[in-house]
Amino acid sequence: MIIKLILIINSILNFTPLSESLNNEKISLLVIYKTGGFIHKEGIEAGKKLFDLICNEKNYDCVISNESTYVNSKFLENIKVIVFLNTSGDILNNNEKIAMESFIRNGGGFIGIHSATDTEYGWEWYGKLVGAYFMNHPDIQKATIITEKKHHFLTDHLKDRWSIKDEWYNFKNFNPDINVLLSLKETSYEGGENGDYHPISWYHEFEGGRSFYTGLGHVAETYKDSRFVKMIEKAILYTSSLTTK
Repeated sequence: MIIKLILIINSILNFTPLSESLNNEKISLLVIYKTGGFIHKEGIEAGKKLFDLICNEKNYDCVISNESTYVNSKFLENIKVIVFLNTSGDILNNNEKIAMESFIRNGGGFIGIHSATDTEYGWEWYGKLVGAYFMNHPDIQKATIITEKKHHFLTDHLKDRWSIKDEWYNFKNFNPDINVLLSLKETSYEGGENGDYHPISWYHEFEGGRSFYTGLGHVAETYKDSRFVKMIEKAILYTSSLTTK
């Protein structure tokens, strides 16, 4: 069950009860997988299942949708974290952009997964929020990841170096304020173009809110990898401001 049944019914019958049904006392997620460009079908389907599983296990409220109409000031009053799950291209209209900016400035959280950096290139504010933009990528292959922050809450469950198979983005226009959690060892795979500074997961505080991004998440198997799953669970807590780090 991708979205809790009661939320589906309420959203169909009346938009307002959906907003009111969310419990503001606990974590509530809005997971958007709308695409205006490339469609990561495999990653989107696996990601939807993962967020549904996490929300059910943790008793979080969760709305998972490919509709950006949920990004409005009224609905976001009851949301703690917006997730862009393999979004691409231009997906928000001007009013939705204003609502999202206000949401972050009022302490909301943001999680971007994989092609969230391949989204909204013309929206400078979003580029700073997500932390960088996608440039290109080589073929899917295994690579070595370096855990840069070994003792940080988000990554203290990971080994110093570990390997996983995924699609490895090269990035441009990094926000200099990001805190790098994981980076790629470019000599461990073919096609890296960022050199010695090649972040693949990071976090930062931004205009009153918190942002987390990971470049992992193209292939379905990643969403079953316990190391990745644990990091996403922690990212939800971090961006919800339920941890101080």
